[in-house]
Amino acid sequence: MRLNRWIAVLVLALAACGSASPTQPANSETPVVVALGDSLTAGPGLRDEEAYPALLRQRIRAAGLPHEVVNAGVSGDTTADALARLDRVLVPRTAVLIVALGANDGLRGVPVADVTANLTAILERARDRNLHVLLCGMETPPTRGLQYSIDFHNVYPALADRFDVPLMPFLLTGVVGRPELNLADGFHPNAAGMRIIAENLWPYLEPLLR
Repeated sequence: MRLNRWIAVLVLALAACGSASPTQPANSETPVVVALGDSLTAGPGLRDEEAYPALLRQRIRAAGLPHEVVNAGVSGDTTADALARLDRVLVPRTAVLIVALGANDGLRGVPVADVTANLTAILERARDRNLHVLLCGMETPPTRGLQYSIDFHNVYPALADRFDVPLMPFLLTGVVGRPELNLADGFHPNAAGMRIIAENLWPYLEPLLR
């Protein structure tokens, strides 16, 4: 995607409003998948059942697995924001943590060292709780310089290697830059875009549920 297109659509993410609160599964004995993210997880402008966490739950049910899925996405969240609320969103019986963060950090030019430190702390806490983790990569346009974008990109594979967790290389693969798969703001996936995200995520998530 060209730089001016990135700027036009990504800057709108900062204006995303609203929040999401994780909901306790009805059955406290059911293993839980927590999707920790920002607006790309929360699904602003969509019904709850259209966001990718709910679509993953449908796939889990179709696979005959018992897990519930909690949408712990909050619009506008940075990695620091998500780290601050992590202990609250890891509900009892959490077994798997999907980490889908970084879009707002990149947009705001948060230092790569800070992004790395925040994601590291999240992964360390997950490891301390013996959780399975799926790390989702994020990209950022070169509005802060090409080197920033390169360094930002490299955070995710480096952390996946360090913590030996699976990495989905880019959360928005096949969705970003396609108007028919995004809302009118050009950035947030619509229902069709969310279906592609869920489809891309599933091969990485399914082995962690077994």
